Amino acid sequence: MNQDEELKEMLRDLLWLNALIATELVQITENTSAILRKAAPPETCIAEHAALRATALEIADRYRPGTMLRQHVGEHQ
Repeated sequence: MNQDEELKEMLRDLLWLNALIATELVQITENTSAILRKAAPPETCIAEHAALRATALEIADRYRPGTMLRQHVGEHQ
């Protein structure tokens, strides 16, 4: 593997990892909000979080298709 290919592979890995972190942070935020409110987060927040998750998953799938991330995030719902 030449240096260009190695760099591209590393960037794909980093993009996927950032998408993973983003989806998990959204879930942590929702869980924390529910705990503090003792109720579900507002519907507007849930809708916005779903859109953010979808964007992060699209990015992850573009650069690392076929990982468990989409399945895992789907289990959060």
